Amino acid sequence: VQPKIAPSMLSSDFANLANEADRMLRCGADWLHMDIMDGHFVPNLTIGAPVIESLRKHTDAYLDCHLMVTNPLDYVEPLAKAGASGFTFHVEAAKADKWEELVRSIKSRGMKAGVSLKPGTPVEEVYPLLEGGGDNAVDLVLVMTVEPGFGGQKFMPQMMDKVRALRKKHPYLDIEVDGGLGPRSIEEAASAGANCIVAGSSIFGADDPSLVISLLRDKV
Repeated sequence: VQPKIAPSMLSSDFANLANEADRMLRCGADWLHMDIMDGHFVPNLTIGAPVIESLRKHTDAYLDCHLMVTNPLDYVEPLAKAGASGFTFHVEAAKADKWEELVRSIKSRGMKAGVSLKPGTPVEEVYPLLEGGGDNAVDLVLVMTVEPGFGGQKFMPQMMDKVRALRKKHPYLDIEVDGGLGPRSIEEAASAGANCIVAGSSIFGADDPSLVISLLRDKV
């Protein structure tokens, strides 16, 4: 399991997205975290496949797409064509009888499959998506450490119990955390077992983003 630091592009200057992406990569980012919100599953509305397609023309980076949408299956084909690298959907939006179809659809189009859960969702909800391996299992679990939909919220330390439970059951799983992560909260997230760190305000608001990225990686 390798540390992966993924600046949240939600905190970037959207008018200069390609330049911001390049800046983050030069500062040492491993992934670029792209928050896709539909204004329905969460109140906010952000970007979609056209923006991913435009950004892909300017970078070879791993585009870690987090889908905060009501109907994730509808986004698989457009995002695959746009050049998304990872497709993480919410367990709350994927009905039990559609999970395997959704995961297989994501993987068959060359993307990594991930599942995310809100703070109020028990971690046990994602366990079925980690069983069996192969095309029926997700590659990543994203534990939200704030309520999804907006940047700049405070880290919820109690969510680390979910991370610890996942790491104990799945030693080699990519476990991602998103929300309020920065120099003050990374120790708790890393010690719980998170290896993929999404950080927005703490990186983009820093005088030296490369220093923050380096610190996060070193802690993991």
